Amino acid sequence: MKKILIFSALLLFVSLSIKAQSLAERDSPNHISNPLTVVSSSISSLPSNGAYYEDLYKPKKNLLKLNLTALPLRNYSVQFERVLGKRVSIAVAYRNMPEGTLPMKDFVIEQIDSEDQEAVDIINSFTLSNYAITPEIRFYMGKKGYGRGFYIAPFFRNANYAGGNLLFNYNDDNDIEQSITLSGDIKANTVGLLLGAQWSLSKFFVLDWWIIGPHYGKSNGELIGNSSRTLTPNEQEEIRQNLEDFDIPMVKKTVSVSANGAKMVVDGPWAGVRAGISLGIKF
Repeated sequence: MKKILIFSALLLFVSLSIKAQSLAERDSPNHISNPLTVVSSSISSLPSNGAYYEDLYKPKKNLLKLNLTALPLRNYSVQFERVLGKRVSIAVAYRNMPEGTLPMKDFVIEQIDSEDQEAVDIINSFTLSNYAITPEIRFYMGKKGYGRGFYIAPFFRNANYAGGNLLFNYNDDNDIEQSITLSGDIKANTVGLLLGAQWSLSKFFVLDWWIIGPHYGKSNGELIGNSSRTLTPNEQEEIRQNLEDFDIPMVKKTVSVSANGAKMVVDGPWAGVRAGISLGIKF
């Protein structure tokens, strides 16, 4: 009888201990009543249609790029782009070409009539430098966005071209060949639309392809040349004729010649095309 009482007391103690432990676990804040239910609830709360991936993707918003294809033309062009959102970014490009001979000079000379020695002399002696500032707004059209994929970009360009040593020959009254050189600046403001595509190469590098970006606008400027000697009326007329025969596509020019030299004022439409491949870093 005594053994039965002891066994019954032990069994009651174990039962109460198990029940107390179960109640403690149920009331605990860390208690998980049904793991499958929690997992199912977590999955159902995830965003759909790729929104979860977009929330996890943290794009680098600053891109600094160098135009590689402009380097052989002695143009140094860099662009800074700031990503504002999935679909929109703003960018500004700066291009500079230091003073030097005309890029692709030999190719241009090959396109000229070999008997036109005066034109060859002008191209050989002519020097050119320029700079341009080009702000733009980019609209990314693809699914990825955030500075990736196909884009269209309206832009404005302000450019300044400085030409020097533009050589024109003439014969003086003694039939001796002389020359006068003109130099000056031409400014152009244009607007255009760039079509391009940009890829993220890695966490820190990006590739930007300017497929084509035609632009059109207006230009104005003047080229001036001073003579080291007083020009006679006959000499002035020959210089005037040579300047009139000098062709600048699409640009209207006004020529004036005096005893002290000559001036060519240019005013008219201006057009160009943007294209190239840039490599950049993201930060």
